[in-house]
Amino acid sequence: MKVILTQDVINLGEEGDVVVVKDGYARNYLLPTGSAIRFNKTNMAIVASRAAAIEKRKIEKRQASATLAERLNDLEIKLVVSAGDTGKLFGSVTSLMVQDALAKEGIEIERKKIEISSQMVKMVGTYSVRVHLYENDFATIKLVVESEAVIKQREMEAKKAAEAAAKATEAAEKAAARAAKAAEAAEAAEVAAEEAPVEAKEETLATEE
Repeated sequence: MKVILTQDVINLGEEGDVVVVKDGYARNYLLPTGSAIRFNKTNMAIVASRAAAIEKRKIEKRQASATLAERLNDLEIKLVVSAGDTGKLFGSVTSLMVQDALAKEGIEIERKKIEISSQMVKMVGTYSVRVHLYENDFATIKLVVESEAVIKQREMEAKKAAEAAAKATEAAEKAAARAAKAAEAAEAAEVAAEEAPVEAKEETLATEE
């Protein structure tokens, strides 16, 4: 069946394109969802009358795509998953997981535009995930997959190190306080020792008189 796309459809075409698809795909998806209309003279005339507006939207999409590509190419997202001691994942890293991670960064991307299969990521590590943006524009995201157990172990070690550092600081402060008191006591003893002969001399003079 020949149809006219009323919006961009991934791997098929852009708004305003005339494409030929299977009848079932057109009847069950494209036409009911409003993604396309039937190809005929009336509909072609309607699309032609909107050509300027359609082209304007395409230009805006290209500009938005270029801006987003710059951001995505510099972006690193992390996923913490369950994994064994060898680093092998217990589950799969899916496009939905990547989509959710991007959403936390304030970036909304359709799942079907994220090119990652269930077999792509099997071990912890760093991966490159390609994202389809618009027309032939793609971006590559840096994906870091980490083990949940390793993260918890790292956090535990960091906590212990912080506690040890706190105890060491406390011990150093107490030692410094003791040293300060000892210095004060030594200074007081020194002053007393210097004053003692003077007092003794005064007592002697008083006795002689």
